[in-house]
Amino acid sequence: MSTGPANVDRWLLPDGVEEMLPAEAAKIEALRRRLIDTYRSWGYDQVIPPLIEYTDSLLIGLGHDLDLLTFKMTDQLSGRTLGIRADITPQTARMDAHSFRRQGPNRLCYAGHVLHTKPKGPLATRSPIQAGVELFGEAGLDADIEVVSLMLETLQLAGLETANIDLGHVGIYRAVAEAAGLSAAEQETFFELLQHKAISELEQWLESLSLSAEFVDLLQQMPRLAGDKSVLDKARQWFNGVSEDALAALDELEAIAAVIEQRYPGTQMYFDLSEVRGYNYHTGLIFAAYADGIGQAIANGGRYDHIGEVFGRARPATGFAVDVTKLAQLISDGPAAMRGIYAAASDDPAQWQAVRDLRAQGERVVCGLADQPAIQEELACDRQLQLINGDYQVVEWR
Repeated sequence: MSTGPANVDRWLLPDGVEEMLPAEAAKIEALRRRLIDTYRSWGYDQVIPPLIEYTDSLLIGLGHDLDLLTFKMTDQLSGRTLGIRADITPQTARMDAHSFRRQGPNRLCYAGHVLHTKPKGPLATRSPIQAGVELFGEAGLDADIEVVSLMLETLQLAGLETANIDLGHVGIYRAVAEAAGLSAAEQETFFELLQHKAISELEQWLESLSLSAEFVDLLQQMPRLAGDKSVLDKARQWFNGVSEDALAALDELEAIAAVIEQRYPGTQMYFDLSEVRGYNYHTGLIFAAYADGIGQAIANGGRYDHIGEVFGRARPATGFAVDVTKLAQLISDGPAAMRGIYAAASDDPAQWQAVRDLRAQGERVVCGLADQPAIQEELACDRQLQLINGDYQVVEWR
């Protein structure tokens, strides 16, 4: 007697892993093509990184969280550890460092599956399709403005005219922690408390430190420095005379917001100056996009200037990634079903040539198979190819 699972269970997929049937697949594929075409129209060259790489390069530069999300296995050829990519950004950084060696800015775009060991959030898929852009070799704000603008263009392609984006700057956390004289261990605790917005715990912890009342007040205010553009003015008052680096980071945020407001006047901007997401690898601006009805961010990005160091070539870098699977949820209707032409089974060379000609014109032609029923609904055909007066013609299929 078999001890394996019952046959009824063989069709089940792992939790968080989904298949896409024709209607959903058509919608996502159409969106993917539009995204890549848009990125290329902005000057970004498409790359297709491998699905697996050695973890020595795949997990470098993006922190511990990526390590936990990555499936790992042993390469049967080399004995080294391989990882199935959970993020494409480090792969593009490797490509910029070793496959291009361009001296000027290098714009790359991509779209492909990634795989996560566990969902990033409730109801999230573990096998999303990720698309995005990376801009290497430019440290100025123009590069940050470009990738934020392109992220907003991405959302508009899915019909989201009014976007909600969060803006932050990890340089603010670093500058304030350094100005307060926090030790490495204290900075780690401060980081954890900020990450979880644990205001009461933060206040209790600060009381245990030997800090001046000025810095205690400043660090207590950090989680509260979130809201609309007025937050920048409030923060400037708190940081004035305390940290020039923090003020410089505020200037950058204000300059970026001004351009985005001009280019995309319908965008709702939310500033969170205590945002420390990606602190381990981001070096400046960080941003995320949200949409009504979807709890988690649809897109995330920011500046990560140091990632190239591990590949032997440190270059300024900024970019974003968008979850195409989530983005497609914003599209109410997929592309119109492609109606086709049915050609009955035949060995007539003239019919075969007529079929080829129709396909070359962009038509969908389904050829019948011998002894198989022609079920119009299943074939999704509304026309037929028929021989009329010695000539093959397309007629309506009733």
